[in-house]
Amino acid sequence: MVLKNAEYIRSLVSVLPDQPGIYQYFDSTGKIIYVGKAKNLKKRVTSYFNKNQQNRKTELLVRNIADIRHMVVETEQDALLLENNLIKKYQPRYNIRLKDDKTYPWIVIKNEQFPRVFQTRNVIRDGSSYFGPYASILTVRMLLDLFRKLFKLRNCKLNLSAENIRQKKFKVCLEYHIGNCNAPCIGRVEHEQYQKSIDQIKEILKGNITGVIKYLKDLMRNFSAEMKFEDAAIIKEKLELLEKFQSRSTVVSNTISDVDVFTIDVDESFGYVNYLKIIRGAIMQTYTMELKKVLDESPEELLEFAIVEIRQKIFSNAKEILVPIKLDIELEGVKFQIPKQGDKKKLLDLSERNSKYYRLEKMKHQLVSKTEKNANRILETMQKDLQLKVQPVHIECFDNSNLQGTNPVSSCVVFRNTKPAKKDYRHFNVKTVVGPDDFASMEEVVFRRYKRLLDEEQSLPQLIVIDGGKGQLGAALNALEKLDLRGKIAIIGIAKRLEEIYFPGDSVPLYLDKNSETLKIIQQLRDEAHRFGITFHRNKRSGEFIKSELENISGIGEKSITALLKRFKSIENLKNHSYQEVAEEIGDSKARLIFDFYRLNY
Repeated sequence: MVLKNAEYIRSLVSVLPDQPGIYQYFDSTGKIIYVGKAKNLKKRVTSYFNKNQQNRKTELLVRNIADIRHMVVETEQDALLLENNLIKKYQPRYNIRLKDDKTYPWIVIKNEQFPRVFQTRNVIRDGSSYFGPYASILTVRMLLDLFRKLFKLRNCKLNLSAENIRQKKFKVCLEYHIGNCNAPCIGRVEHEQYQKSIDQIKEILKGNITGVIKYLKDLMRNFSAEMKFEDAAIIKEKLELLEKFQSRSTVVSNTISDVDVFTIDVDESFGYVNYLKIIRGAIMQTYTMELKKVLDESPEELLEFAIVEIRQKIFSNAKEILVPIKLDIELEGVKFQIPKQGDKKKLLDLSERNSKYYRLEKMKHQLVSKTEKNANRILETMQKDLQLKVQPVHIECFDNSNLQGTNPVSSCVVFRNTKPAKKDYRHFNVKTVVGPDDFASMEEVVFRRYKRLLDEEQSLPQLIVIDGGKGQLGAALNALEKLDLRGKIAIIGIAKRLEEIYFPGDSVPLYLDKNSETLKIIQQLRDEAHRFGITFHRNKRSGEFIKSELENISGIGEKSITALLKRFKSIENLKNHSYQEVAEEIGDSKARLIFDFYRLNY
């Protein structure tokens, strides 16, 4: 690999120390393009220039290096933290990128005389206590609602200093009158008593619900012993709320406490790191971080970066970290463990399932998004090809079916966003037409379909497709005219012979390219309507045939025929069943009549 400023770069590398630290690569404009950490700065940086890089992006990185700077630190942990902070600050082009850069909600207990407890997405180093981040805003809201019911804390922004309260600068507000606040603003709650509530909230947020429950139970017993039954009843209500909340907590082990769990799942472009925070055997926090690969980083490199990032973000000081693979990092006072069995292995498996589930859900979302984009493109094409006023998001197609004039039926299929909406398909028995009259049948069913949609105030399609040429299209137009819908809904006909498209009033049809997406959608509509109609017609014709034959048997009435139709569907099917099975359905005497008629063996 040839470098433009090879001599200068070699001189910088030659003076690097054999100590832990971070190194920064700059391009010719002075911009940081990469930040890295190393146990041994000289060995690590030298490795970039002593071999041919197999990864193309790494090779591009090296070619763009115009300057190198480094910083020596005391420990590898210091290097990890410094690297992480510099990457977040400068966001170098060739470093791992945090794709999921959204802020998560926290619960903050403000550093105040009478602390407020509320939700925030901004962590400010002002002496306040922060708990989180939480992956679910619903969890945060549930906890805050629990605290409001349990402790009736203030939510105002008044400066409740001891002097202001002593001088009676404040008056109670609506929150006090409706029972949501105990009014520390006018001295109705002593600071010590209020602080006990805050301490209990901290214990709950740390996962020590059992300790709070024990404290409240002891307090309730003391109140009862002192005949303070009203106070005891208030404590009992708090206990019930806490125990209900505790029952919803995910307890995974009674022996594991204060453990961080990290696992990773990767694809070609991203790493998905799942994090579980275990306190006193319960999962207190969980979320998944998404990391974009830049230099084809290994799962180990991605996981190392995520561990430092997440632990910094949530202020974790857990002394034990469970991971699925061996990592080349050391954190002061922290033990990395790869469990092979037991409760810790189950926790690791749970975290791995979460990371895999996150990746699969992302893939599904991308597929849906791609499908939606594809549908929008096709709809735009159809609007242009068919010269429609709007995109045909909702399309309906009609087809007639009959056999030598018998059992005339029609079908209506519905497409939404270019896909079949099968729940909206409809069959029609033609009621007013006698004989094989396709035009009259089409007019009847189109009229009935949209008369009903109008009566029920349902949405109308943007496009109607008629399976047939000018005649069927004209019949459908007559129906729309009766309903005052002509000109309000676009309508076309598709003839079978040359797949030509007919428009109302145009004598010359439109011939779309056979590879046109518009034509393919129209053909799919037509074929689906034909399939749906033929299936219905065959079922109806089969039923009519068996019914007409059974009506010729003296002694077999309408109810018996209906029962046989429902059970056996066809004459051949009926003949293949035993006498006993037929008798069970319509009785012994009538079964005998049928078997005699067909000369079947009993």
